[in-house]
Amino acid sequence: MDYTQETLLRRIPPAILPWYRKNARDLPWRQTSEPYRVWLSEVMLQQTRVEAARGYYSRFLEVLPTLSHLAQVEDDRLMKLWEGLGYYTRAKNLKRAAQLIEAEHGGRFPSSHREMLALPGIGPYTAAAIASICFGLPYPAVDGNVLRVYARVFAMADCVDLPAVKKAVTEDLSGLYQDVVPGDLNQAIMELGAVVCLPNGAPRCDLCPLSPLCRAKAANAQRSYPVKAVKRPRRIEEKTVFILTADLDGSLAVEKREERGLLGGLWALPNTPGVLTEQEALSMLRGWGVNPTGLLKSSRKTHIFTHVEWQMTGYYFTCATQSSHFIWADAQMRLDSVALPTAFRQFLSE
Repeated sequence: MDYTQETLLRRIPPAILPWYRKNARDLPWRQTSEPYRVWLSEVMLQQTRVEAARGYYSRFLEVLPTLSHLAQVEDDRLMKLWEGLGYYTRAKNLKRAAQLIEAEHGGRFPSSHREMLALPGIGPYTAAAIASICFGLPYPAVDGNVLRVYARVFAMADCVDLPAVKKAVTEDLSGLYQDVVPGDLNQAIMELGAVVCLPNGAPRCDLCPLSPLCRAKAANAQRSYPVKAVKRPRRIEEKTVFILTADLDGSLAVEKREERGLLGGLWALPNTPGVLTEQEALSMLRGWGVNPTGLLKSSRKTHIFTHVEWQMTGYYFTCATQSSHFIWADAQMRLDSVALPTAFRQFLSE
């Protein structure tokens, strides 16, 4: 039976909520409604798989168990806790928001959806997730999982990448929260998208509580939804990376990137645009005053960002002089406070 739009919408909560209560994954951030912890989990889960975020979440809270600890943490310590998660602006915005909460809200996470949206790094989805889970407020939390479920259930032909479409879906769902626990409904739809109505590969329609309602399934057209914009090809950038270790004590040369731009303000291995030959690399090192004593090896690595792909040539040199051009980090410093983004860290894993 093909229900009207309004009838189909009303049938979603009674179909999906019992499924969620029975099948929800046991995740550490679901054991709490404390805003700081829910907020941290939501930020970590942006662009990050659940299994990867789980370990980071626990380690982060061991060191920074409260919002006050986050507001006061040193930047290098914060980045070390975030090392490997990527999208480091998320961590910077967490600290900035924590400091604003301390200064303007007496250290208590604001309970108003409007006030949440005023915090750095908190957009409509994150604000709605926190508001619904922690404060029981009726705001739809619409992320990629929710858009995918919605697009398939309603066989929506509109492109989900368009802000106007996301806004329309949010408005459409907003009428479903009067007689339910808002946080449960938001998490149920997100969970369905994460484990059943899958983004890659065939959706697991045999396990889906919305299967009898789904227009895409009725038309055997699940793979046709959601409709997405064609992605632009990534820009390719060539770089030469230097892995420099001191003959004296094995310390590693590192430097801080400029605050602006990609990986702004983060630690990095010395690097330069373009592909240098071995002789050109040696010439650059002599100019830096490190007195290279030997080339150990070279390697090629690739790192993909959202819109840019770095194709990197790495040269591994030993050096007689710890030039002041760089910071020379010993093993303890690297362990405690030097957070290298994955683009560079992969050169140290060989």
